[in-house]
Amino acid sequence: MPNIKEKNKTIVISLGGSLIVPEKIDTGFLSRFRSLILSHVRKGKKFIIICGGGRTCRDYQSAAKSVAKLTRDDLDWLGIHSSRLNAHLLRTIFRELAYPRIIKDPRQSVRTNRPLIVAAGWKPGFSTDYDAVLLAKSHSVETVINLTDVDYVYTKDPKKGGAKPIKEISWAGFRKTVGGKWHPGLHLPFDPVASKEAQKLGLKVVVMGKSPDNLNSFLNQRPFKGTVIY
Repeated sequence: MPNIKEKNKTIVISLGGSLIVPEKIDTGFLSRFRSLILSHVRKGKKFIIICGGGRTCRDYQSAAKSVAKLTRDDLDWLGIHSSRLNAHLLRTIFRELAYPRIIKDPRQSVRTNRPLIVAAGWKPGFSTDYDAVLLAKSHSVETVINLTDVDYVYTKDPKKGGAKPIKEISWAGFRKTVGGKWHPGLHLPFDPVASKEAQKLGLKVVVMGKSPDNLNSFLNQRPFKGTVIY
């Protein structure tokens, strides 16, 4: 797989909530992730990291639905606030580097001398994948890294067996795989609405798993495990 060279030193990472809170908060992962980001900040890179809601989101949505009938907006707001809680956790562990406010509107271009910006969910109807695309647009970034709980995009659900990893795929091909609609709690490598916008903007999205070593390889322009969608 070819390496991707960025003209812009700012990197957008969509950090899956399932990595932050798979069952409970994964402090081991967060510690390794923090060390990796710090090492690349020392090399002059800047990061915009947007956090998903993870297990916290799904637990709150499931609990609420078991008690009362909810609107789509209700479910979305639970996801948004779960994302914001995770973002505050991340900003806290990067306190000395991070812009002091959580970015909630991805259309906002932040000018700061801090090397790290942390963002979270925006408003109902949009996932943090979509927000990551808008953050890339706002800050003139060409590639979004989507860190998730699978190493690649696969030909089918990898949990069902017989799935083959896809190393490169066009947006047209990927969008055929994921469909065209998004709903609260949807769990896909990259959501359909975000995919449509990314294709329109000509962005590349790199889907990869949680390994900090693998992310390090990508950031150092070495071979890595992951799927490039372009």
